[in-house]
Amino acid sequence: MYERTFPNKRFKHTLEFLQKHISTDQSILDLGVENPFSKIMKENGYQVENTQGEDLDLDYSAVHTTKAEVVTAFEIFEHLLAPFNILSQIKSEKLVASIPLRLWFSSAYKSKTDPWDRHYHEFEDWQFDWLLEKAGWEIKDRAKWTNPVKKIGIRPLLRSFTPRYYIVYAERKKQP
Repeated sequence: MYERTFPNKRFKHTLEFLQKHISTDQSILDLGVENPFSKIMKENGYQVENTQGEDLDLDYSAVHTTKAEVVTAFEIFEHLLAPFNILSQIKSEKLVASIPLRLWFSSAYKSKTDPWDRHYHEFEDWQFDWLLEKAGWEIKDRAKWTNPVKKIGIRPLLRSFTPRYYIVYAERKKQP
């Protein structure tokens, strides 16, 4: 997935946001298999366990059985057909999640070689907020950033000022 490019800016912003809200003494379940960012979290003192590649649209066992205090989900929900299901099943009280935002000038991403590396959803920020709210989460903080590319053209120009990534810190709503 990262053969030619490494998303340094995205990882930098994601780590800063995580460090702002989650201390290293809190255990983390990171949705998705071990990846370069889960390794960065560990290098920065976090206790991280990853899911094992199960289909999170159908198998919620990882979020049911974990003792982790925090669930992280970095660029995962856009790959799921029904992210509401796993979001509503999470037992941990804290969630840090990021998504790529829908770009009006570019179609949804689809890898031609990897069926798991495709975006079923590309959300607008309000859609992701609504999804989290309906799944029982209250957003406490959020941030966005751009993802400029080093190319010439209209789309690269638009990417220099149009936010591409959206990250939230949310807590499970208290039941009345």
